[in-house]
Amino acid sequence: MANRTVVIRVAGGAHARPVAELVRLAMAHDGAVELTTSTGRRVDLGSVLAVMDLALLAGDEVELSADGTDPEAVLDALERVLAG
Repeated sequence: MANRTVVIRVAGGAHARPVAELVRLAMAHDGAVELTTSTGRRVDLGSVLAVMDLALLAGDEVELSADGTDPEAVLDALERVLAG
């Protein structure tokens, strides 16, 4: 499993639009994709409600994890979404 720590830079934090894009990318990937907060809460990025429940804000640090085929590519795409 590949991991990457990312600071959320998208204006307004992880609101509906970026969360929908994160979930779309995770669902299109052939392996597991997870997000872990700095407090240790871990969610499957395939669930809009689970990610929205985290109420992530700009400046929050999260860890993205992915396995399957080419996990670095999906982590790159997820990072771009969170960068704004």
